[in-house]
Amino acid sequence: MKYLYEEVAYLKGLAEGLEISKETKEGKIIHKIVEVLDSFADAIVDLEEEQADLIEYVESIDEDLADMEDDIYEDEEDDYEESDDSFSYVEMECPNCGDLVDIDEDLLYNDDIDVICPNCQAIILSSDDDDSYIECTEICDCDDDL
Repeated sequence: MKYLYEEVAYLKGLAEGLEISKETKEGKIIHKIVEVLDSFADAIVDLEEEQADLIEYVESIDEDLADMEDDIYEDEEDDYEESDDSFSYVEMECPNCGDLVDIDEDLLYNDDIDVICPNCQAIILSSDDDDSYIECTEICDCDDDL
């Protein structure tokens, strides 16, 4: 904001060059206006410097936050990948509608749960069936009939 200081200095020089007296009513107001303009120029320069400092500070906070987000989301992705590997699915054909349904293998061994087809709502595997077995329709982790 060097130009503001130059403009104010020009106005001061102009007032002195025109020999505007500080004793007259008009002279007093002109000199006061030049002083106020000088104060405005100082305030604007201070604001510009403070804004530049704030921009630099916000950028550093943004970089730190981005690093933290990378660390946090990287950990969550690792957790997701580990937990995703722990699930084992068996693909079964619904006896009612014929759709293939992926069923968590842990549910197959739970005697308290009925496995229901998400398409037709028919019971694929009932908790009441003691002698039921599941025939795998595709190659799965079990490599055999359950």
